[in-house]
Amino acid sequence: MFKNINSNAFRFLSRILLMTFVLSGAGFLTACEDQGPVEEAGEAIDESVEETGDAIEEATD
Repeated sequence: MFKNINSNAFRFLSRILLMTFVLSGAGFLTACEDQGPVEEAGEAIDESVEETGDAIEEATD
């Protein structure tokens, strides 16, 4: 398929492609750190459900 894999152009393009994947992956990982309003609301709901469950357990003990 590729006759001249050891050429400088092929190496250059391979490195460019690799760096593109690495940088875009790093971009996706850093973008996931920030929480949006929906995630914050979901966490608030989770906390209130846990607190309600704890209160029910305490009441039944």
